[in-house]
Order: sequence, then C-alpha cells, then structure tokens
Amino acid sequence: MTERVHDPDDRVLWSRAASGDESAFGTLFDRHAKAVYNHCFRLTASWAAAEEHLQNTFLMAWRKRDSVVLENESARPWLLAVATNEVRNWRRTLARRVRLFDKLQPDPPIPDHADQVADRVDDQRRMADLLAAVNKLPRNEREALALCVWSEVSYAEAAAVLGIAEGSVRARVSKARSRLTRLVANAQPLTVAISEER
Repeated sequence: MTERVHDPDDRVLWSRAASGDESAFGTLFDRHAKAVYNHCFRLTASWAAAEEHLQNTFLMAWRKRDSVVLENESARPWLLAVATNEVRNWRRTLARRVRLFDKLQPDPPIPDHADQVADRVDDQRRMADLLAAVNKLPRNEREALALCVWSEVSYAEAAAVLGIAEGSVRARVSKARSRLTRLVANAQPLTVAISEER
C-alpha cells in the first residue's frame, strides 16, 4: 500500500517559487485563481475586468515572490489583498479617464452562446445592483465584507492582512451587513447567485 503524499502548504510553494520554481508558482495559481477571480468580479461586477485583475494580481505576486514572506499557511488572504489594491488602482485610473473624457463607452459585447451570454448579463446586472449598494459603505467596511463574506477569508486572516484587530474586522462586517440590509430592497444582499467560470 502506497503512502499518500500530502500537498505542500503555500509557504513551502512560495519559498520554492521565490527560488525560481515556476511549477510551484503554477500550483499556487491553480490553488487560488478561482477565489481571486471571483473576488475581483464581486468588486467590479465585470467578468472581463475580473479576468484582467486576476492576471495583474498574479503578475504582481510573481514579481514580489522573493521580497514577500507569507505570514499565513495560505497565500489566499495576501493574494486577495493584492487583488483589492489592483481593483482600487484601476478605479482611480478609470475615474481620471472619466474626468478627462467626460464619459466612457461600454465594452462591446463578447460573442458567446446565447444561454451563457444571458447568464453572464444577468450575473453582471445583479452584481452591479449589489455593488452599487456596497459602494455606499465606508471603504473599511467594504474591504472587510469583500474578504470575510464574499471570499470567505477568516476574521483572523483578514485582520492580519488589513493590519487591525480581529474584533475590528468582525465589527466592520457586522456594520456592513446592517447597512446593506437597509440599502437593498430584497434584504438579501449577501446571497447573490454568481455563476463561477473557474
């Protein structure tokens, strides 16, 4: 009977990647890409933007692999924080362009099968409605909500990534839920059904 080999934890893979092991970094990508992709979609309400932010997040991770030391067993909280910053920077750039050009043209529709297109449009519409409500929250509550509720990062991991006490993370999530309940008419702001492509 062969003994089962356990997968190495993220810190081991990160250390190997820092030494130039591309396959270790590929394993990290395979392990966390779906979570990062969905996190970015929830922050942007756009599948296309989420794909771009996913790529930029892992490009940043590759560039910083030899200068960042993981403090948790999982790289996911750190990757989600990088993705959040990536989206924030994208929004700033977008806002500058809007001010410069006074309006943006929407992305042309992506050719796809009819059912898939309809599903994606419905997902984006629902996510845009929810995101409009979420964007009315203070930034610190938005970030705690996105990490702990949408991406299911633990309160302890979120506290480490955000640099605050775990109790503060819990308080921010609680306040965000209460505010969203008042902002969203159907009183189910955190249970939007989202198709997962990855």
